[in-house]
Amino acid sequence: MAMTKTVHDSLTNHINVEFYSSYLYLSLSAYCESINLPGFASWLRVQSQEENNHAMRLFDYVNDREEKVNLLPISQPPVEFQSALDVMQSALDHERKVTELIHQAYALAIKEDDYATQVHLQWFITEQVEDEKEVHEIIEQLKMIGDKSDALLILDRQLAERVS
Repeated sequence: MAMTKTVHDSLTNHINVEFYSSYLYLSLSAYCESINLPGFASWLRVQSQEENNHAMRLFDYVNDREEKVNLLPISQPPVEFQSALDVMQSALDHERKVTELIHQAYALAIKEDDYATQVHLQWFITEQVEDEKEVHEIIEQLKMIGDKSDALLILDRQLAERVS
């Protein structure tokens, strides 16, 4: 069964969202580099690559369904933040928005009786739970740290250990 135009448009938009997510995490990484938090910067750069992989997963899926991929312009992400906590809160807010958009795409796939897309989007639903949890844990650690710079440096070193 061919993909409906509404499902195709939804996935096209979501490819753009995932590429924007990659761009956002790269911007967050650049900010952390600028305030000498290389571990945060590294963690965020790995996350940027993961988001790029998500976009490509959808890109490949649309191609697999014999549909044309239409790439949309990517908006410029913010570049100024107040702190590491502000960076991670921005990441969590964005992840929650992405989760909402995936849920909307899934609901549309249900409405359009597109079972293949429903199955494909299940992976993204599970992934979003993991992404939100991981960022939320870092935020909670930053809140516990407060203004203790030695504890922030320890967390920075821990985050640097993340590999793709």
